[in-house]
Amino acid sequence: MKKLDIMIIAPSARNLYQKLANDFSAKEPNIWAGLLANATRKAGFTVVIYDMEIERPNREDFTEIIKEYNPRLILFVVTGQNPNASTAAMAGAVESAEWVKEKEPNNLIGFVGPHINALPKETLIAHEFIDIGFTNEGVYALIDTLSSDLTEGDLKKINGICFRDNDGNIHINKPSGIVPQEKLEDDMPGVAYDLMPSLKEYRTSSWHSNYHDLDRSPFASIYTSLGCIYQCEFCMINIINRTDNDSNLASANFNKFRFWDPEFTIKQLDYLAKQGVKQIKIADEMWVLNPKHFLTLCDLIIERDYNFNIWAYTRIDTIKEKYLEKLKAAGVNWLAPGIEAGNQLIRREVTKGKFEDINIRQVVGMIKEAGINVGANYIFGLGNDNYDSIQETLNLAIELNTENANMYCATALPGSPLYNKAKNLGWDLPSKYEEYGFLSYEHLPSQTKFLSAEEILRFRDYAFHTYFENPRFLKMINEKFGAPAIENITQMTKIRLKRKILGD
Repeated sequence: MKKLDIMIIAPSARNLYQKLANDFSAKEPNIWAGLLANATRKAGFTVVIYDMEIERPNREDFTEIIKEYNPRLILFVVTGQNPNASTAAMAGAVESAEWVKEKEPNNLIGFVGPHINALPKETLIAHEFIDIGFTNEGVYALIDTLSSDLTEGDLKKINGICFRDNDGNIHINKPSGIVPQEKLEDDMPGVAYDLMPSLKEYRTSSWHSNYHDLDRSPFASIYTSLGCIYQCEFCMINIINRTDNDSNLASANFNKFRFWDPEFTIKQLDYLAKQGVKQIKIADEMWVLNPKHFLTLCDLIIERDYNFNIWAYTRIDTIKEKYLEKLKAAGVNWLAPGIEAGNQLIRREVTKGKFEDINIRQVVGMIKEAGINVGANYIFGLGNDNYDSIQETLNLAIELNTENANMYCATALPGSPLYNKAKNLGWDLPSKYEEYGFLSYEHLPSQTKFLSAEEILRFRDYAFHTYFENPRFLKMINEKFGAPAIENITQMTKIRLKRKILGD
């Protein structure tokens, strides 16, 4: 029997969510694990996916499973529930990889994901048990790696990787290209859902199911496009498009946007529908951008009448009134716009594009009028935020009174322009992966000129409870989603996150 070529590991980030992990956080399929599995399978290699969040193995069980499969390459795909969570998700990944290496030092371990894309050399220096890192999305480099005999001489010839030689020296090879638009369907042929655990094992976020827990599964997430054309300071998602090893470059230098043909994507959705999936997350950063892409896909979904409950991201300046009727008809019941800040000067400072010219209140009202729920995203500690401006952000959130609000602290994520800025200004940067986790005990946000990391984090947690315990918000939720939703939110807000830098 042929030896297994590659075992793809989707690591668990459960510990980053504190008590919210038990009942409220999502359990999401690792989309990049599925994309890379399908790409390597099509290239003729044998592959399995092991999802640690679903399987929840202990150390002994995990190392025994690795021994049973005995793959040529063990690949940890470290992306988190969105690419901006990759660095925090490294915490669980490196712990599991170290288990493997301690048990069997000859196992070859690779890592791929935005964190190692951003800091390839630093990651290999920090973790001697990582043998190979992929310096962008990794499709072509991974196939070239599996096509080789995995010797030191072979690895030196493969573009798009960094690796440790037999003497412990670290090499960063020439960059590799990313899959071009015209080859997406051939070279990155969708997500290998069939290699994942049953989609009944996954669950969406509580708010996506209208705060009704019994409706959260089965659940799947999907990319219909990759990347973003914008260059926001706080974001590092485009680092997966890296085609230049210059360490001074950040995600903003690789702002590429690619999308699969809707006729291709609908086949993936056909498969999910056959599996009984109703809850769908479109994970694209820029789904509502190119009408020929997303409206065509909407038409195909409407033709099939799948009765999906879809949520998707959008920018506040790309959503148009003329799109909303079709989006709603396709089952897009939730849109998650990045509002980011309440102060226009702060928004102008940290985002790229014409965002500052948009009437946010009008856009949110327009989405609600179309019968689509809004899950707004806010960030505290952007640019030159001070107490007055972060209060403006909270005030705007309360005024808009959207059906959900995600509230984050700005954090200098490796690969983002903000990370380079923080380094240049000499700001304190997280020293542990867990400190990048937005909801973790150890979280260490960025500071601003006027606010410390502690002040920003304290305000974020205050803002969260102020919003979700607001009687006006709860009245709206009760009228829309009923008493079970109120009970869900009440139980959620009983959980008070503990924060190390706040003295907990």
